[in-house]
Amino acid sequence: MNNIPNLLLAAGASRRMGTPKQLLPWNGKTLIEHQIETLLETDQEVYVVLGAHAERILPVLNPYPVNPIIFDQWSLGMGNTIAFSVAYLIKKQPSLDGILIALIDQPLVDTSHYNALLDAFQKEEQQLIVSVSDQGWEGVPVLFDKYYFPGLLNLKGEQGAKKIIQSTKKSITKRNAGPLLVDMDTPEVYTALYKKFNPQ
Repeated sequence: MNNIPNLLLAAGASRRMGTPKQLLPWNGKTLIEHQIETLLETDQEVYVVLGAHAERILPVLNPYPVNPIIFDQWSLGMGNTIAFSVAYLIKKQPSLDGILIALIDQPLVDTSHYNALLDAFQKEEQQLIVSVSDQGWEGVPVLFDKYYFPGLLNLKGEQGAKKIIQSTKKSITKRNAGPLLVDMDTPEVYTALYKKFNPQ
């Protein structure tokens, strides 16, 4: 089996949400538990990146076989968070084939979509495998071959993985995610999604 750990980015302060989105209720548990359980079903290792509110979130992770990564400088932005996390992973596992990056605020993405990204991976093909929404938007969840690690390590500020997706000269492999790529950034979006997708 390929060595492609899942990297769940959950370090942000949730300013627009007004409360730590990692701990919001979702399907009878917290959002971060839902995301962890979804990723664990891929049978790849799961690393969870925490920053803001880490002390409140860490106890929630205890029952799960996941690896927390604490980034104290999370306020520097998504780019620094990704760079720090990728450096941590490379040091811990030098033989990585790639990394799958997932976001805490995409609760509709299911295990079958993550598996579709992982199943599309071929070693030594320098692949970049992106998710595509119904509207044609391309981005995270995304799987990066190790070829892209230097680029990920150089990310800074608010420049996330999309910078590499947009700048690559290599061909991009696409996997349709349909209506799953909804970013849950505000109380209004959370309330609407919660009512629609959480059984009463």
